[in-house]
Amino acid sequence: MASEKTIQNRIQCPSCDKKAKRVSAVTLASLLNKESAQLFQTDGHDCCDSNEEGCTPINGDTGWRFCDSEDCDVVYFSEVEDTVFNKSQLNVSVGVKETTGERPLCYCFGHSVSSIKEELNTKGHSDASDDIRAKMKSPGCRCETENPSGSCCLGSVTKGIKIAQDELEMDNAEIDTPATPSGNKGEKIAKIGTIVSAIMASSCCWLPLLLLAVGVSGAGIASTLEAYRPLLIMVTFSFLGAAFYYTYRPKKAAANGGHGCCATEPVGGEDCCAPAAKGKFNIMSLNNLMLWGVTVMALVFLLFPRYVGIIIGGDGKAVSENMNSAVFKIEGMSCEGCTESVSKAISGVTGVSSVKVDFKSGTATVQHLSCCKLPTDAVLSAVKNAGFKGNVVRNHIAKPKPDRKK
Repeated sequence: MASEKTIQNRIQCPSCDKKAKRVSAVTLASLLNKESAQLFQTDGHDCCDSNEEGCTPINGDTGWRFCDSEDCDVVYFSEVEDTVFNKSQLNVSVGVKETTGERPLCYCFGHSVSSIKEELNTKGHSDASDDIRAKMKSPGCRCETENPSGSCCLGSVTKGIKIAQDELEMDNAEIDTPATPSGNKGEKIAKIGTIVSAIMASSCCWLPLLLLAVGVSGAGIASTLEAYRPLLIMVTFSFLGAAFYYTYRPKKAAANGGHGCCATEPVGGEDCCAPAAKGKFNIMSLNNLMLWGVTVMALVFLLFPRYVGIIIGGDGKAVSENMNSAVFKIEGMSCEGCTESVSKAISGVTGVSSVKVDFKSGTATVQHLSCCKLPTDAVLSAVKNAGFKGNVVRNHIAKPKPDRKK
C-alpha cells in the first residue's frame, strides 16, 4: 500500500502540480544532455521499431513522467524520487512548453507552430496532420527518441494549428480536425424537424380543440390542416430517417487517420494511444437514447387523431330513446378530436339535453326536452361556428310510455 501511495503522489508535477504523462527512460536517455543522460541505461528499444502504423502506447509504469505545462520549467520528474530535469538539461527545445519562437511540434517530420503559420499564410490551411499520418506508416516515425513527450505528436500538432490560427487572427482558416460537427448539427436538425413536423401533422386534431378551450372559434381550420396532413407525415418520416442515418452511420476513424495512435491530445495526461474515454461511449449512448425518444414522441403525435377520443371521452350524458331527438349529418370532421369540438358546440345550445357524436358515421344525435321544439337553426349555427357543416337527417319523436295502471 505504501508503494502505491508513493507512486500516486508522483503523477503530478512537483513544480506546477499538473498531472503528467508517463514517459519511457529511452526518451530521457535520448534527449537529455550528455551529463544527465549518463544516469540512464537502456536497451535501445524504440516504440516505433516494431509498429509500422504508429507508436506503441506506454502501458506500464516507467518510473518517469513528462510535464507539458507552459507555466513550468520542469520537463521530466521521477515518480518515486525527488529527481527532476528542466528544459535547460535537454538537447532539444520543448515546443509544447514554449509560447514564442519556432516551437517544434513534430520532431520526426519537422512541423512546428512557425511552419504551420507559414502554411496558413500561403495556403489558408495546414496539411501538417495529413503529412504526419502518411509518413508515419512508413519507416521514419521515431517519437520515443525524438519527441520530448516520448509519444505521438498528432495531438500537439492539432493544438499547434489552433494556436497558429489564433496568432494570425484567421477565423476562417481550415483546421485539420475530424469533420464531425456538421454531422452533429445535421443530427440535431433532423431530430428537431421530426418532432416539429409530427406536431404539425396532428395539428388538424389538437389545434381546434385548443382554440375551442380558450374560447376561440376554429372555423375551417381542421379541414385546411387535414389537407396538408399526408405531406407533413411524409416530411416527418424523412426527418426521422435522416436522424437514424446520422446516429447509426458508420463512424470514420477520423481521430486516428487509420494509424495506431489517436489524433487528439490525451485527457488528464494519459497516453495518447490509450483506449477511447468512457465519456465518448456515454455521449453515443445518450444520442441513441434521444433518437428513440424522438421516435416515440413522433409516433405519439402522428397517432394522436386515432386515440384522442379515448382521452377526451364523452360528455357523460347518455342518449335515451325515450326523449325527442334529431340526427344531424356533420361534414368536415377529420379525426376523433373533431367530435369533441362538435359535441361542445351543440351542448352549449339552450334546450339541448344531450349530444352523441359518431366520427365513423359522421353524425350527431341531439336530444332535447320533450316540452319544447328542438332549436335546429341554433344547432346548425353552433356547428358552423365550430368550423363544420351540418344538416338535419331525421327527427325522432319519442312515443309516450303506456299507462300500466289498471
